[in-house]
Amino acid sequence: MSEFQKRIFTSLLLFFILYLSLKSYLILSLVLFFIIFILLNEFNNIFLRIFSKQKLLHLILIFITIIYLIYFSLSILIFLNFENYDNKIILLFLLSITISTDIGGYCFGKFFKGKKITKISPNKTYSGLIGSLFLSIIISFIFFRNLDLSFNYLTITILLSIISQIGDLVVSFLKRKAKIKDTSSFLPGHGGLLDRIDGMLFALPLGLIIISL
Repeated sequence: MSEFQKRIFTSLLLFFILYLSLKSYLILSLVLFFIIFILLNEFNNIFLRIFSKQKLLHLILIFITIIYLIYFSLSILIFLNFENYDNKIILLFLLSITISTDIGGYCFGKFFKGKKITKISPNKTYSGLIGSLFLSIIISFIFFRNLDLSFNYLTITILLSIISQIGDLVVSFLKRKAKIKDTSSFLPGHGGLLDRIDGMLFALPLGLIIISL
């Protein structure tokens, strides 16, 4: 099986897990607990490489990471009231922004190439940046064309797309400092779980806060 085939298969599996999570609060809770465990392990491996001689700093960063990952999971569980159908749609909307940001950046960057944005992540280009914003706006427009939701989707889309890309750059910076390509080999064709949801990890809680205001 080629890397591309592995990538497609893994993506389909992740979408299936998302579907099951939206159907059952118990499954969602278990999936989020599992995500915390995997991400904590991947962050720990990165911090061990970067701060191998700074044990106290390493422990402080792990503690902060644990707190944030718990907050990330609880923000979803608290927001997602299964009695309220709109909350499911809003969560899907926010997820679609982060996913389309990732896909748009990857596809536009590969096809158009162009000038690099920063040395932190050599694969990030201005064409990818434009592609991320373009695709996320298109996807969010499709949501709001077919659904009756009240908030300003364009502002939220642009903001979360940018935050998602910043999250991607932060993780890319950590990987560069740790001198690794992927955070792990947990997801065939993608690398680690953190490689796949780095932008989502930063953007999703912010999106839930904004919409809840």
